[in-house]
Amino acid sequence: MELPESSLAEMQTRLRGAIEVLDEAGAVDLAREALASGLSPLEFFQGVIEPVLTAIGDAFSRLEVFLPDLMRAGVIVKAMQGQVLEPAIRQAGGSSTTEGAVVIGTAQGDIHDIGKNMVALMLQVNGFRVTDLGTNVATQAILDAARRENADIIALSSLLTTSLPFVKDVLARLDAAGERSRFMVVAGGAPVTVEWSVAAGLDGFAEDAVEAVAMCRGLMARRRGVAA
Repeated sequence: MELPESSLAEMQTRLRGAIEVLDEAGAVDLAREALASGLSPLEFFQGVIEPVLTAIGDAFSRLEVFLPDLMRAGVIVKAMQGQVLEPAIRQAGGSSTTEGAVVIGTAQGDIHDIGKNMVALMLQVNGFRVTDLGTNVATQAILDAARRENADIIALSSLLTTSLPFVKDVLARLDAAGERSRFMVVAGGAPVTVEWSVAAGLDGFAEDAVEAVAMCRGLMARRRGVAA
């Protein structure tokens, strides 16, 4: 369903207001109203959530907002995701694992989660089974979850350069355990570049949530081709 830009802009304004005052109930109501109006979870994400989170992330990079603002945004998005979007996706059959299973988390030493939340939700509304481990996730916890969930892809988010060694640690421990070929490991975030990802030995790199979905789909297609 395609809503007028004015309607989407109004929803974005309501979401920004809910984030500012940490109004979980108001945000959840907004998400329910949006889906009741005919928007799909993906359309609500792309038309409302993503523009708002992108604006907050850009403001953070310009030092116009600070960590508490990011944390409030994370809380609000998680509330909408858990109470409205995920149930709607499951009801529509979007929980199918045909696209692949992803374990995602922000690397150890980093508590930022806006980018990670956007990628996790975008993957989910596009048919991936996603296990979100949160922020500041220890390497061993990432590996344990990937094994437990029989993940295809381990996706790591990093906004701080100090967390990059922990991304490499995931790869090193998989190599040491002889499991490097079992999981495809990808990453994204401000300090992660194409050059760094290649040098580190990652299977993929994405600059935003839309690119992350395309990348993960490409990796899964390649894996299925090899398996075939």
